[in-house]
Amino acid sequence: MQSSEILPHLFRNEYTKIVSVLCKHIGFERLETAEEIASETFLTAAETWGIKGTPQNPTAWLYAVAKNKAKNYLQKNSVFQNKILPELTKSQQEPTGSEIDLSPENIYDSQLRMMFAVCHPSISSEAQVGLSLRILCGFGIEEIADAFLTNKETINKRLFRAKEKLREEKIAIQLPGAEEIEDRLDPVLSTIYLLFNEGYYSISQNKTLRKDLCLEAIRLCSMLVENKITDKPQVYALLALMCFHTSRFEARQDENGEQILYQDQDTDLWNHDLIVKGEIFLNKAASGIRLTKYHLEAGIAYWHTRKEDTKEKWENILQLYNRLLQLQYSPIAALNRTYALSKANGKEEAILEAEKLNLKDNHFYFALLGELYLDINRFKSEENFRKALSLAKTSHDKISIQKKIDQFSK
Repeated sequence: MQSSEILPHLFRNEYTKIVSVLCKHIGFERLETAEEIASETFLTAAETWGIKGTPQNPTAWLYAVAKNKAKNYLQKNSVFQNKILPELTKSQQEPTGSEIDLSPENIYDSQLRMMFAVCHPSISSEAQVGLSLRILCGFGIEEIADAFLTNKETINKRLFRAKEKLREEKIAIQLPGAEEIEDRLDPVLSTIYLLFNEGYYSISQNKTLRKDLCLEAIRLCSMLVENKITDKPQVYALLALMCFHTSRFEARQDENGEQILYQDQDTDLWNHDLIVKGEIFLNKAASGIRLTKYHLEAGIAYWHTRKEDTKEKWENILQLYNRLLQLQYSPIAALNRTYALSKANGKEEAILEAEKLNLKDNHFYFALLGELYLDINRFKSEENFRKALSLAKTSHDKISIQKKIDQFSK
């Protein structure tokens, strides 16, 4: 593999590790310095490898260069040595005179600590997701802008404000103590959940990016279950939920990028290994006494991986939706419940429940009504599909809905 091909892969995987270790070493207030050192490391690699070729062990080469650049920075920065170092020592940061440790164990520990730092409740959930994509996942500014359907300038400003806020709050890169781990886990899980949703439900047509977002969310959540301090039932529940959803990723769109409805998906495209992993994690989530939305959503997602279209399946899904809405009401969850209701109790009852929601700004609402009315009132079915078409935001959604409307003229 040429250096031009291997470097992007290494950047995604190693940039975040280098930044996390350096920040743990020199403090979060030096985040930009850590990012600069990591970026310069890859710039040096691009220049050197382009002339001399890719080294036998590219990762070790990158780590060695990063260590040297960090040491040079620390030696040259007399302000850091004379004024900031004593403060870092007081706050129990690692002394800068120690060796910069890029061992797998320290990388893991540094990234886990960084996860809690960038998901601190002092910044908005949107900023937490953005920082996670940049610092924990190695996404470029352009990729983050694409994920949020905005521009690079907006993302740069958002990340800058978030970093400044974390510096002002003097957020330490460390794991919370046992007495506060439950409270601090909540925003971390929320960030991972939102990150996953950005990929799974995004209207961006960049399928590769969308799948990468889902896989990164799974990776971050996997780090939490591998640590005895953070392997809580709600973490396993979220991991199970994401495994179940991702298992059907390839079946949700056709080759043209058009959405494939659940009942029309090719179940042979479902990833059986991810389904099995999800079942294992869901079983582990059953311990404890706290029921979270992740438990209920994971249960719903589990039943959606059952291929048999039975009444028992849809009654279980319906009951889980009922409990979810009692725990945390959401109009979208209520809308999804009506589909399960139609499968369990019939379309007439589902139509009555759906129309009570009155989600007139949501094209999925009218698309669902179009499906429910299809065999009951073709005029109302077409009317709802046309309303859905007028509200659809992507070309692929519009094409899918237009195909439904075209059937009425045949």
